[in-house]
Amino acid sequence: MYNNTPKITVLMPAYNAAKYIREAIASILHQSFTDFELLIVNDGSVDETVKIIHSFKDSRIVLINKDNGGVSTALNLGLKHARAPYIARFDADDICYPNRLKIQYEFITRYPEYSIIGSAADYMDADGHFIFTHHPHGHLNEEIQQLKYSVCPFIHSSVFYKKDVIIKNGGYNEHAHTYEDHFLWVNILKNEKGCNLSQALIKVRLNPESITIDEKWHSRKFRTIKYTTLKNRSITGTEGQQLYQVTKKHVSPKIKQGAYYALCGKKFLLNNYQPEKARVNMGRAISAYPLRLDNYLLYTISYLPERIIGWLHKINFSKL
Repeated sequence: MYNNTPKITVLMPAYNAAKYIREAIASILHQSFTDFELLIVNDGSVDETVKIIHSFKDSRIVLINKDNGGVSTALNLGLKHARAPYIARFDADDICYPNRLKIQYEFITRYPEYSIIGSAADYMDADGHFIFTHHPHGHLNEEIQQLKYSVCPFIHSSVFYKKDVIIKNGGYNEHAHTYEDHFLWVNILKNEKGCNLSQALIKVRLNPESITIDEKWHSRKFRTIKYTTLKNRSITGTEGQQLYQVTKKHVSPKIKQGAYYALCGKKFLLNNYQPEKARVNMGRAISAYPLRLDNYLLYTISYLPERIIGWLHKINFSKL
């Protein structure tokens, strides 16, 4: 029988996650640190997500069902029901390495001046194949504090934070559609310390079903609203509704598929030099959405030597 007041709440929102959630749950249940609850908020799934969750017979799993309302509403509901003082965020299509909870819990209890801890992450494709390791732009608090507001300082699925700090700051803003985490960090870091551990503690899965797509695939209007609200650290209901409508109108399944393959191709080219795999993915991106000229550019430069590609990326980062 596990403690009724666990040390950690692993908070996992889930929406139509049947394809990956079994592996995600298993990676939590096999953690070396065992004093936790796995709080899963089912955000109105219509596939077999709930059936798969119920197939696990572990008293540490707590399931909350709600009507579909988006990830922010699911996370805020989870925060209200979380019993632990520390929250480990985790997504239903990702995988935790076995020592993730142990490492982050020991760090934050040893250095209580920190309110939020992230980490590096290994990125994989939809089938679980390794693509590259992503290291956040800042590791020390001083580095994170100096980042421009437009740079997200943490990988959301890797963060481990103090629950009371998040609640005190109002939780996840439900108007900041698709970047609720980034919006939360720019507000919290005004008064709180954070850091990123250099070790990769999770595997993040890129997949075309995800609501998150490469920034360049969003419309200009979306990007303008997003970065204006991040700079101002405030967002109105009207702006939130505009974001929702723009995303609903422009981010179609075809765009998501094209964005997925383009991102995989870009990472195979720029972060883990495998030009053959890059070309395969860029070809699929072009086939899914042939109107993106940058995909043709990346496909073409994949034939150049690695050092030339690296040089082009360095001098023309925003274009690649």
